[in-house]
Amino acid sequence: MMTLGLTGKVAPYKVGFGPFPGEVFHAQYPNALHGVSVDDALHSVELLFKNDIEPERVAAFILEPVQGEGGFYVAPNDFIEGLRALADRHGILIIADEVQTGAGRTGTWFASEQWPVAPDLITTAKSMAGGFPISGVVGRAEVMDAPAPGGLGGTYAGSPIGCVAALAVLKVFDDEQLLARSRALGERLMAGLRRIAADEPAIGDVRELGAMVAIELFEGGDTARPDAALTRQVVAEAARRGLILLSCGTYGNVIRVLVPLTASDLLVDEGLALLADSFAALR
Repeated sequence: MMTLGLTGKVAPYKVGFGPFPGEVFHAQYPNALHGVSVDDALHSVELLFKNDIEPERVAAFILEPVQGEGGFYVAPNDFIEGLRALADRHGILIIADEVQTGAGRTGTWFASEQWPVAPDLITTAKSMAGGFPISGVVGRAEVMDAPAPGGLGGTYAGSPIGCVAALAVLKVFDDEQLLARSRALGERLMAGLRRIAADEPAIGDVRELGAMVAIELFEGGDTARPDAALTRQVVAEAARRGLILLSCGTYGNVIRVLVPLTASDLLVDEGLALLADSFAALR
């Protein structure tokens, strides 16, 4: 329920559940495409301090360096700097949720390595063990050492098999230079998606950070009219052709691309061709 309380996406995750934990507040995330500037986002945090909770009682700001379910929007550096200044002023931690962005997905092991300032804590999971269930928390020694020995734990903490799996993934990243591959993969995907966008006016934006890549669909390319219906049609048509896609975003109009970093260029190009065919079939 705390996890559901933290998410900012009601449908489909919160629908039918609740009540949720109190005093979890949602500020705006910068999104120039949808009219939310960095100043707007920072101001929304300060409004929470005025209207909902005094800053001295706020434990942490939690954000994804690249929103996952939110639509693959990248947090601008000036937003991170402004948030860091607010956090330092009031003694608030910054937690980078890197469950989706971590493990080399953005071209660095953690996406927050590309920030101009450092977070205090980083949560990580998913790809870090190549599909084996594991999660972890990374952070400043001052924060990590704050609980007394044995003060934090759980039944499955320190799973030897999970740790071995994660160590094996780290070795593969080094041996196969997967961080460099992530950056090259992102460039290849962006080039291919931009070629598709040149023929598809509904694609209003193509964006990425490393190999986290997305396209956003609008009715006639009008960014004031997100096209969730077309997004569903493209995903269904692609599935019919053998290509599995995931949609996301507040408006349900974003198609996100999370290709395995070990996928060959031939396989990536095949997927791009299937996506282009899917759009063409719906014209």
